[in-house]
Amino acid sequence: MKQLLSILFIAMSLFSSEIKEQITIKVAGPFASVSHPIIHMAENKSLKDMGINIEFVLWKNPDELRALILNGDINFIALPTNVAANLYNKGVDIKLLNVSIWGILGMISRDPNLKSLKDFKGKEIAVPFRADMPDIVLKELIKKHGLDPQKNFNFRYVSSPIDAMQMLILRRVDHALLAEPAISIALRKTKSFPISVVAPELYRSVDLQKEWGELFQTKAKLPQAGIAYIGDTKEKEKLINRFLEEYSKSLDWYKQNPLEASKLIVKELPMLEENGLADSIEHISFESIKAIDAKDDLEFFFNILKNSEPKSIGGEIPNSNLYYK
Repeated sequence: MKQLLSILFIAMSLFSSEIKEQITIKVAGPFASVSHPIIHMAENKSLKDMGINIEFVLWKNPDELRALILNGDINFIALPTNVAANLYNKGVDIKLLNVSIWGILGMISRDPNLKSLKDFKGKEIAVPFRADMPDIVLKELIKKHGLDPQKNFNFRYVSSPIDAMQMLILRRVDHALLAEPAISIALRKTKSFPISVVAPELYRSVDLQKEWGELFQTKAKLPQAGIAYIGDTKEKEKLINRFLEEYSKSLDWYKQNPLEASKLIVKELPMLEENGLADSIEHISFESIKAIDAKDDLEFFFNILKNSEPKSIGGEIPNSNLYYK
């Protein structure tokens, strides 16, 4: 009996020490596609063998993101690349780790005949987030067409992509600039998705990444979002490298399993719609590339943003210390 109790005591001691070694790291992100692999990582317990649990924390606007950083609650963050540049230029100790979202922006319209941005001349377009990155990209492409964004277009600015999508669905506007998965969700909500047997109400129109490549004579992709680390990375290399490895695995799973992925993501982010999210995955350009390897693409992108709206990146092109090496 004593021997049995001794064995139980040892087993319980080992179990309790195992529990003590488990730590939880909070990883923050928006509801956008860049965050979705993180939700899979948390569900899949991807860092369990390192004694680490992952908890996803949603941030809805820049103020919430700043509060999370100031409170020191988080280290890993999913965010737009220009926001990473902005934070860096404002003195935040941040390292951009990777870029994983290279194409989510597009036009959606009631008119199937609009094939290029110049075809939207004179039309009213709902645009979320004035002077933010998608708005800047749209205006710079219009300028490349030799048109004036202010004189030749009628932008109707709204506070969020959800507002723009609702305006389309309620027929308050006929055209909008949106990012996936909002485009696919809007098409689903109006029964305009490809398997519809009746004439669609809305059409997937201009791919802004394709126009970017053609007009700027570069790759048809934009380094739009990725993962960053807040704080000193010294002696954190093992964790960071492993996190990036698992993120890439979860991103691959997400791309290859759209139906299963959409169910998982909507459970965590119920503001999204399952079928529309599943549709969107094939229309997004995903590729997890180390930030340092994407430096040329990022600096080209940041230069365009700086010329149009310097505040969007914090005033200057960030130096190479932004990039995790």
